[in-house]
Amino acid sequence: MTAQSKARRDAQYGLLTSIADEAGVSLSTVSKVVHRRRDVGAATRTRVEELLARHGYVRPWERDPAVPRQIVAVFRDLFSAYTLEVARGIVDAAGDFGVDVVTGTTSRRSISQWLEECVTLGAAGLIIVISMLTEEDQRRIVERRLPVVLIDPLSAPSPDIPSVGVTNWNGARDAVQHLLQLGHTRIGMVAGRSHSMAGAARLHGYRAALAEAGIAYDPAIVRSTDFDFEDSLAASLQILRSDAPPTALFAASDAQALGVLEAARQQGLSVPRDLAVMSFDDTLVASMACPPLSAVRQPFDKLGHEATRVLMQLAEGRPPASPRIELATELVLRSSTSSPRAGAG
Repeated sequence: MTAQSKARRDAQYGLLTSIADEAGVSLSTVSKVVHRRRDVGAATRTRVEELLARHGYVRPWERDPAVPRQIVAVFRDLFSAYTLEVARGIVDAAGDFGVDVVTGTTSRRSISQWLEECVTLGAAGLIIVISMLTEEDQRRIVERRLPVVLIDPLSAPSPDIPSVGVTNWNGARDAVQHLLQLGHTRIGMVAGRSHSMAGAARLHGYRAALAEAGIAYDPAIVRSTDFDFEDSLAASLQILRSDAPPTALFAASDAQALGVLEAARQQGLSVPRDLAVMSFDDTLVASMACPPLSAVRQPFDKLGHEATRVLMQLAEGRPPASPRIELATELVLRSSTSSPRAGAG
């Protein structure tokens, strides 16, 4: 945090503290009035509003229209295909709402530091993508009424913190059902980590599709990895070298699916003749893979739009109708999937 931004934050905090003292109320009550929450008495609200006006306080989202409004979007990284797609969706949506986007990652700054930076910048709020919020971070967000929206949180957040994601369970189930319809009965999976909400839901969707088809779950052809290429490559090689390898593999992300394709190449297997490969995400790399990947498509543009819409709503003091928004996925079929060859499996 720069000295200038720290001074701005301290000045804002000091002003609201002075108004709270003058009005004879708590700082929390002043914060509620600032964010136009309804749980403040009419007389108290009027008194605080008068003091805010007298001291020239301007809410961040009501600043001079000549000064661009900002939101902050924080990612785990800015090099994976997934985060770049989500970033594009947020930036495009922010343009529709007339706000600028400050982007950053958690590699150099913690979530708590980004929360402070959001306040310092006078930003309308913060979108956090694929991150684990500590209990302290969640407490700070709730108690200070900070406008925060999560996209694909790693763990279930407090009900007071809204999140946006996709129908991971349904999408995974649809993907495996497609492989079953092609005639595959030996279907493996490179899954995400169990601590990831999305990863767990996709694994459960995979297992549900198998159970509905009367096929027993076999842990020998399932591996859980991070959503990246290297881990998936190692896991896929283990699966394909097993005593009874699958004729199809479902990967929980495009990065993992690329690892599956490389493992198949190293094993001398042709995709899809010897091994059908299905992915989840449908980022740009899915259509550019060799062969192009059949995939469960996430609506990245809608993810960005919904997260931004909910954030701007929160900034205006209006809580969302639901703490969790899930957008529908879509199955996109390309040439990485086909029926198993005769005698396979």
